[in-house]
Amino acid sequence: MDSLAFALALLPILWLVVVLLVFRLPAWKAALGSFALACALALLVWHLPAREVATASLEGFCMALWPIVLVIIAAVFAYNLCVSTGAMGTISRMICSISSDRRILALLVAWCFGGFMEGMAGFGTAVAIPAGMLVGLGYKPLPAVLMCLLANGVPTPFGSIGIPTVSLAGLVGLDPARLAFVEVLQLAPFFMVAPFLIVLVAGADDAYRATVRTRLAGVGLVALVSGASFVVPTAVVAAFVGPELAVVVGSICSLAATALVSMRVERAGALDVRFHLETEEGEPVSLAGALTAWSTFILIFILLMGSSKLVPPVNEWLARFSSTVTIYTGKNPGSLSFSWVNTPGVWILVAAIVGGRIQGAGARQMGRVFVATVRQMMPTVVTMLAVLGCSKVMGYAGMISSISSFCIAVTGSLYPLVAPWIGMVGAFVTGSGTSSAMLFGLIQSQAAEALGTDPYWMVALNELGVAAGKMLSPQTLAIGLASVRVVGKDAELLRAVLPYVLGFLVAMSAIALAFA
Repeated sequence: MDSLAFALALLPILWLVVVLLVFRLPAWKAALGSFALACALALLVWHLPAREVATASLEGFCMALWPIVLVIIAAVFAYNLCVSTGAMGTISRMICSISSDRRILALLVAWCFGGFMEGMAGFGTAVAIPAGMLVGLGYKPLPAVLMCLLANGVPTPFGSIGIPTVSLAGLVGLDPARLAFVEVLQLAPFFMVAPFLIVLVAGADDAYRATVRTRLAGVGLVALVSGASFVVPTAVVAAFVGPELAVVVGSICSLAATALVSMRVERAGALDVRFHLETEEGEPVSLAGALTAWSTFILIFILLMGSSKLVPPVNEWLARFSSTVTIYTGKNPGSLSFSWVNTPGVWILVAAIVGGRIQGAGARQMGRVFVATVRQMMPTVVTMLAVLGCSKVMGYAGMISSISSFCIAVTGSLYPLVAPWIGMVGAFVTGSGTSSAMLFGLIQSQAAEALGTDPYWMVALNELGVAAGKMLSPQTLAIGLASVRVVGKDAELLRAVLPYVLGFLVAMSAIALAFA
């Protein structure tokens, strides 16, 4: 019966895989099918009463709407408004004025700026925008997308103001800051390796075949600094503030450190002229113009930091504006806490509106951008509702327990070896670190309990695998190719990124087992 229960419990997830990859239906349609299948199985096989199925679904919907959907719409609205006002053009011009070396530009655009976009908005913007910028600078389309894929995977657990990690912590009942810090520890080697891989790809995309040593010549120190200056601040912010701003701060520090070291290396004449690009010089950006362009992101940083636990009086006062409710009517119900003011989505909306005014946007322009953003994100909203509803139904019905108990019975003490692969599958299928967390977070948590291992370490392994799966996801590949206007090259791009993903996964499994 255990194997039968495992097979039946796995059906909603298998449905998602087959429908997305074989029938190529949109993610929101596939997710709705998984949700409907989970409800039917919970009713007919696990004999969960209809009322409990309904209230479990409602709990998932509420958790999706606040804060996940709020953060998604707020973050993408902030970005879209900056595009509409022209602020993103100014930001791009500032980044590209630092160096003309193709390898350094790739680090600045794909790694530093891409990491910033992942931390702020996520949902494909961290691949689409930097890839388009790189092609505009003269890079070939496929290598440009490949570099952005390599850069985008590692920060994914902290994308969209940390929503994958915040959601995962809420789902399994762990402290978000501690979970975020463990995730950074697991990801640290990949934070350090990713800049070197980007440099190698950027150096290989040239008129001649350069050796690995030649491609790294002159920029090895830059890549090292770029990785270290990203991961250290990310770890500090994750531990003392939480996951929301970890990658945002890390990417800003990396951008500053990479720019400073790059300018010193450039002045020293240590760069090979064969790697230089002919870039158009735009008008210099004044200090006032720079502050205006970055105003939305500066305000987001100030508001989130000012309302965090780093400022206890403010944080404690805002904590009063919250509610805790119990929705599920069955046994062992969970409780949901709603922070009505001190939640990232609210602060991002405030910063977007104020920043938009600073950049010259009027109420009508903001309204148009907001409506367009909501329309743009509706498929994602439906996907989040369906995935979280499915996750809650599967959890309360006992389907998650059936999956985890079978996996543990088969792998035993070696389960940590496969834990990152499970997270990878979730991100590969859904294209989302949040969706992977909602689908498999409870499995990892229950595995930790059964094996007697640290729940933070085991749950974090899910997001470790997400960093690999996001690079491989068909949705992410499609977004990248669409941004550089390339059609029919999905298989070629998949073959290019696959060796990196497999290398990451082998290393992730080794880390998972060694420290479990």
